Amino acid sequence: MENVETVLPNRSESENSNNYIQWITVALLIYLLICAVGIIGSGFKMSVGGHATELFAFASNPFAGLVVGIVATALIQSSSTVTSIIVGLVAGGLPVELAVPMVMGANVGTSITNTIVSLGHVRAKEEFKRAFSAATVHDFFNLLSVLIFLPLEIAFGFLERMGGWLASLFYGAGDTSIKGFNFVKAATAPVVDSFKSVGNSLGEQVGGVSLIIVGILLIFVAITLVGKLLKKLMVGKAKGIMHTAIGRGPVSGITSGTLVTILVQSSSTTTSLMIPLAGSGAFKLKDIYPFTLGANIGTCITAVLAATAVTGNAEAALQIAFIHLVYNILGVLVIYGIPALRNLPVKAAEALGATAAENKFAALGYILGVFFVIPALCLTVSSII
Repeated sequence: MENVETVLPNRSESENSNNYIQWITVALLIYLLICAVGIIGSGFKMSVGGHATELFAFASNPFAGLVVGIVATALIQSSSTVTSIIVGLVAGGLPVELAVPMVMGANVGTSITNTIVSLGHVRAKEEFKRAFSAATVHDFFNLLSVLIFLPLEIAFGFLERMGGWLASLFYGAGDTSIKGFNFVKAATAPVVDSFKSVGNSLGEQVGGVSLIIVGILLIFVAITLVGKLLKKLMVGKAKGIMHTAIGRGPVSGITSGTLVTILVQSSSTTTSLMIPLAGSGAFKLKDIYPFTLGANIGTCITAVLAATAVTGNAEAALQIAFIHLVYNILGVLVIYGIPALRNLPVKAAEALGATAAENKFAALGYILGVFFVIPALCLTVSSII
């Protein structure tokens, strides 16, 4: 008995020590992520100089920009990665108006992950029906949000103005500005400047492109490793929050969805956690629906955090990060707040789930069509027009 008692405390101490190391690693990886966004901005600015608009002429059509966001996120399976890259590009000179449809597309593309996860329930008909409906309700909400807000943004540019106003609170003139307190940028400057000096030694074009590639690779590495570590550290707690909050009303569901996504730094993880719960029948679709909306809001934190430390056009970078946040908050307020719109994603998801349960190829056709075929057709048509 004495041996058992002496072993248990040591094991507990070892686990605590391991947790501390993992949290320190998470902090270092987030620091690396912020540095990577700054490196991309520096590389983009170095390589294209004042020709950013010409370089992105292919995305001057808002629909083309939307497609770029959808396909890139569907392939990478991380809206946080794509939006962080977009923030870095805006810092380097990509016009904000070209980036707005891209972040909208990132919202749509990220929901492919939980839709694919739902295919794991394909062998049980009723279970698959519930799981596929729970996965695609996120798709339909994001698609409806694009249908509402993209035309309004094209016509009035209200998201660009709102994001600009929020960014001006950080970078504006006078006492309202908190630019001087941006310690994050100061903390990352040594790393970013070191990469810039190496890039300069290679020449503007080669050095700039090299910095962009290195920055993108660092974002991939940072977000992938952070996601894995946070799953180990937080998914158990996240599941506890889900079980506590789901089914207790829309405010509770949206708030918990936001919180869980901030904890695990991945809306894909948040929404995918719900699929087995929906498939088993533990929660109804109408209870899970608000939770997915919170995931949209929570995923914006990564880009906002990254934008606080970019070099180059820092205010514009923060502006696009805030645009993503405002867009997702307004989407929840408008679609869920208006009774006529609120249940449209639920009804569409239930109908698709029933169809997919009867014909498994319909599920595969839906995934390929929404995330790849239709975007490719739209890109082709927009290039012709």
